[in-house]
Amino acid sequence: MSVHERKQREQAERERLIVATARELAEQQGWDAVTTRRLAERIEYSQPVLYSHFRGKREIIGAVALDGAAELAAAARAAASAESDPRARVTALALAYLDFAEQHPAVYDAIFQLDGGLAFAQEDTPEPLKDAFAALLETLGEVAGEGVEPGLFTELFWASLHGIATLTRAGRLPREFAEQRVDLLVERLAVV
Repeated sequence: MSVHERKQREQAERERLIVATARELAEQQGWDAVTTRRLAERIEYSQPVLYSHFRGKREIIGAVALDGAAELAAAARAAASAESDPRARVTALALAYLDFAEQHPAVYDAIFQLDGGLAFAQEDTPEPLKDAFAALLETLGEVAGEGVEPGLFTELFWASLHGIATLTRAGRLPREFAEQRVDLLVERLAVV
């Protein structure tokens, strides 16, 4: 292995460590607790080393968001692929989405609530974000209904899930009715 390859590998490892540490700290204490000073202390590198990888907290949030989007896409695909009936696939996907939002609130916020400097629904949207939407579209597109553009239907369904996730987490919707909300959403929107 050349010196250049070793340095690249070490740099990638440091970036993964920074992102993982930021995510862990955010999940434990919230994003306000994630500062470059605290990250540098936790990873045992100086702040200049941290800045050699990320220009600041915004880029770190963006990196956490991209990792989280890949995880969300995998969870959605795994849940949907476990079912054979289209309606059951949509229900499983919806429950997996809501479970992800509940189990990983800081990551969910990084993806959808915080400014990580990422473009959504544009040509320069990063691939993990496009893939997360594609994971929803793969299942939701088949139940959009005749004459309904699948991407638009997916946006509407996703917006509904996002609203449920956000309002539930804020205590505006009681958690105990989560499955009933999903059943109603699927029943009213998914055309099979």
